[in-house]
Amino acid sequence: MFPIKKITSRFSQIKSIEELQIFIQERSAHVTQTTLYGYIKTRIGTRYAMMFEDEKFSKSINIAKWNIYLCSLSDCTFYTFSYLIDQKNLKQNDAEKVFVSIIENEKDNGLEKHLFESSKIEFLTRIKEINWNNYHKENPFKSSSLALYKWSPIADNLKILDKEIVLNSMKLKWNLVENEFKELTKNLIFN
Repeated sequence: MFPIKKITSRFSQIKSIEELQIFIQERSAHVTQTTLYGYIKTRIGTRYAMMFEDEKFSKSINIAKWNIYLCSLSDCTFYTFSYLIDQKNLKQNDAEKVFVSIIENEKDNGLEKHLFESSKIEFLTRIKEINWNNYHKENPFKSSSLALYKWSPIADNLKILDKEIVLNSMKLKWNLVENEFKELTKNLIFN
């Protein structure tokens, strides 16, 4: 889906803004991929591979993946900076810089201009409302979970039946990311 490096733990800890940016990008892509394609595969069953030959369906998957991924990037950026500000005494909030840098790089991977612009505007709107000391504690990945539910190319009558399962599947994936992030930053303290 997205050309990303291997998702294994390549860091023993996150020590720089560059490593944080890589973490946000890779984990957001990974969560998006595993939840979107897992949901599609579960719902379609044995016809899963054949559906990718259908041009219309492939386009709908492409639309879904970008919209879910961009929402995941926002949530993960807000989560990591909120956690670092609240728990690690981070003073310099580079959330906007990191998010814009990631989506700027995604243009090379096929991110369309209108999605780039709309996600940037949405991020800047959300950033004004963030309580940085609490965001990481208050269902920080709600938006990306709802994006998975909204954008998945599944019939609406089936989605309604799946809502709780879909939201929980993404929540569980994000729980793993949260635990990993806490482990990678456990020795990190800003003065």
